[in-house]
Amino acid sequence: MANNMNISTDESALLAFKSRMISTIDPSNILIKNWSVSTPVCVWIGVTCGLRHQRVTALDISSMNLSGNIPFQLGNLSLTGLITFAIFNISTLEILSFRENNLSGNLPVDICRGLPRIKSFRLSSNELDGEIPSNLSECSQLQLLSLSYNKFRGSIPSEIGRIRTLQILYLGSNDLSGAIPPELGNLENLQTLDMPDNFLTGSIPASIFNISSLQYINIARNNLSGNLDLLVLGYELPNLEGLYLNNNNFHGRIPNSIANSSQLTWIYLFDNNFISESPELSFITSFTKCRYLIRLGFGDNPLNGILPVSVGNLSTSLQYLYAYNCDLWGSIPMEIGNLSSLISLNLYGNQLAGSIPTTVVDLQKLLGLYLSCNKISGSIPGTLCEHRNLNTLWLSQNLITGAIPDCMGNITTLRYLDIDANRLTSSIPASLWLLNDLLELNLSSNFLSGSLPQEIGNLKVAFLIDLSVNRLSGSIPSTIGHLQSSINLSLAHNTLQGSIPESMGNLVNLERLDLSYNNLSGNIPKSFEALRYLTYFDVSFNDLSGEVPTGGRFKNFSSKSFMSNEGLCGDPIYGLPPCNTTGPKRRKLMLRVVFSLLGITVLITIAMALVYAVGRYKRKNLVENTTDFAPGTTLLRVSYYELMQATQGYSERHLLGSGSFGSVYRGTLNDGRDVAVKVFDLQRQNAFKSFDVECEVLCNICHRNLCKVISSCSNKNFKALVLEYMSNGSLEKWLYSDNCLLDILQRINIMIDVACALEYLHYGYSTYIVHCDLKPSNVLLDEDMVAHLSDFGIAMLLGEGESNAHTTTMGTLGYIAPEYGMEGLVSIRCDVYSYGIMLMEVFTRRKPGSEFFSGELSLRSWINDSMPNAITQIIDSNLLAPEEEYYIEKLKCLSSIMEIALNCSMENANERMNMKDVVVALKKIRFQLLT
Repeated sequence: MANNMNISTDESALLAFKSRMISTIDPSNILIKNWSVSTPVCVWIGVTCGLRHQRVTALDISSMNLSGNIPFQLGNLSLTGLITFAIFNISTLEILSFRENNLSGNLPVDICRGLPRIKSFRLSSNELDGEIPSNLSECSQLQLLSLSYNKFRGSIPSEIGRIRTLQILYLGSNDLSGAIPPELGNLENLQTLDMPDNFLTGSIPASIFNISSLQYINIARNNLSGNLDLLVLGYELPNLEGLYLNNNNFHGRIPNSIANSSQLTWIYLFDNNFISESPELSFITSFTKCRYLIRLGFGDNPLNGILPVSVGNLSTSLQYLYAYNCDLWGSIPMEIGNLSSLISLNLYGNQLAGSIPTTVVDLQKLLGLYLSCNKISGSIPGTLCEHRNLNTLWLSQNLITGAIPDCMGNITTLRYLDIDANRLTSSIPASLWLLNDLLELNLSSNFLSGSLPQEIGNLKVAFLIDLSVNRLSGSIPSTIGHLQSSINLSLAHNTLQGSIPESMGNLVNLERLDLSYNNLSGNIPKSFEALRYLTYFDVSFNDLSGEVPTGGRFKNFSSKSFMSNEGLCGDPIYGLPPCNTTGPKRRKLMLRVVFSLLGITVLITIAMALVYAVGRYKRKNLVENTTDFAPGTTLLRVSYYELMQATQGYSERHLLGSGSFGSVYRGTLNDGRDVAVKVFDLQRQNAFKSFDVECEVLCNICHRNLCKVISSCSNKNFKALVLEYMSNGSLEKWLYSDNCLLDILQRINIMIDVACALEYLHYGYSTYIVHCDLKPSNVLLDEDMVAHLSDFGIAMLLGEGESNAHTTTMGTLGYIAPEYGMEGLVSIRCDVYSYGIMLMEVFTRRKPGSEFFSGELSLRSWINDSMPNAITQIIDSNLLAPEEEYYIEKLKCLSSIMEIALNCSMENANERMNMKDVVVALKKIRFQLLT
């Protein structure tokens, strides 16, 4: 049934194509007679299907002399393999769009000969390679050429400069090299020149600045160089709105003439070698002419100047100012408060001195204030507390003195607070512990005093809490065990005393725990053996006693973790004396401890049973009645028109990717937040259901490795989800782009993140949640390369007591478990199978649907047959070289990873590993790589 559903989609697409085509020389009418519902699709002439799952994978309509319009339904085909040349011989074709597929191969050298009327040519986001055909100039009516996100190499053909009708040119994210052809300056109608993320060299041709119609120039992230000040930049570009020159090697002054393009809204000049001949940074004054400016970035340049007072005269619409790491000195002008629309002020990594301007209070739309790594002095102004939108406050590594304002807890929107490495005194204000949604709190390396209150347990979602190197005293409150989202917790270098709370064993996500250099006494809690993810543990230089636990992660710790605790005993590997286990007093003491623990265990068991019962009741009601999204958050209201504006009308320039049920666009909301907007194509089968499923799943789960839903927008004709934006794109992009390279550690970290997300879906909620579509394109990476599992459009929630269910197969070929693909039987073991296949793919860089695999050979069988003796033949050659240090050790780790992948993808579902064990096993391998 599942395969029939999928093949019926292909059949409908091909029948729609047939109805639009006319053959002028084929008297036998192949399409009319052969392409019939009375015969299976896979035997139609020109149609090729996959061997295992019977989906259309290729279409060859060569030598049929077809004419007509290609219907939109043809886009529903999941084409793979080499692109067929026949499609370039439809003489009446005006629009050709096969973006977001897996098409490979080269473009024909005479591509325009059979397309005399072509106006729009879109092949972006495929696997096409080779050189861009030089005779594209023969497409004399071409207006849009989009070849971005492929693997084209070689130089940009100068002949493109002869396509006088060309308006849009997208060549970004390829492997293009050489110089930008000066002939492109002949494109008098060009509006968009977009070729970032290549390997282009040389300078920008002066002729480019003579195209008066240009609205966007994006040549970011190349190897371009030259002195821009020598070009008459800006004088001939009256319509320019976006200028992206960042991440190149440009030098010289930043030309004041840029500002002659007064319509500019985005100016990105960061990460170059620009200098300033005088301290005043005159280019900032010149930019005051740009009254529509929204984003201005000139960070990571050796400017060596001051922020002039004129910065306050920049456009009142300015939302983002990036001036980090550019050798700024002097003070921050009070006039900065004039920028009332500012959302992000980023000045970190400079030599700025003086105090934080009190006028910052006027920046009421500010979400992020980044002033770390400067020489700012004075106190933290209490006026900061008046901000009602502030999300991030970075003041680390400055010379700030005084107390943390008591009103800091009034900033309820605060998520990241870093004031470490300053000279703060007094105690931590009580209001700070009321920030329930705080994710990161770093107050280390100050002179803070006082004790830790019970309210520290309120920070339940914080993943980092660092209070080390202060003067904190008193005991560690037992409520610290409530910090179950904590990954990194440090209380080191204080004067804390008393015992380590047993409740800290509840910190199930903890990876780093540092309690060193205090006055702690008593035992190391046995409950710590349950901390399965703990990779760093330090209780040295305390007054602890008793036996060091040996279970869990403790066997991986060295003597450094326990040194200078005279009362500790245990395994000799810790550098400790053995424990004395004899004597009547000790036996009597042990009996007393055992009976005490039994009593406590009974009480805890009863309490946990009550909590579980109440929690299950609440969760049941939540699933049935909720209309909000992730627990503990407030649903942001976003209108249809705001999403239109945020994505510039869902323009192709903002397209991040397309999937089975719609497309995803990058957008910037009115509050300045970058988001991903997933728009559902309601004409596609099951799109309504997919939207409902994603809403149902994502409104009830919250985990650091799941893509977070910020809002939704829904009416009868439009449905969209607003998701957190992942700046590093998908895992698939990193795996298969020649511009990106993930090392062993990065890959294992990503796969641990995915495994943790699955563990939460499978075991961390009241019902089982099965993702059903695990693959690299559904794993997104944030700016810190932390992986987030996304796209829950076909996920399933298994009801209480339900471990599996039957459904229609809708996953991606190659990743689907056998019982899911053949019987439609869904369980959490299906995700485990898909995870195993993806684990193989990540470390071999081979897709399961690759042409390399045919007949009985699959990705799994190839790896299984190669293990363990031919491991070097299957792993990605970029990962390991024989001359590397610790080559044998790394090879063993890779072999262990492949063993896990094989155990996850067993044919028999009952023989597969579970995700809890996968997480533990992969973290053990990571530990071996790090030591």
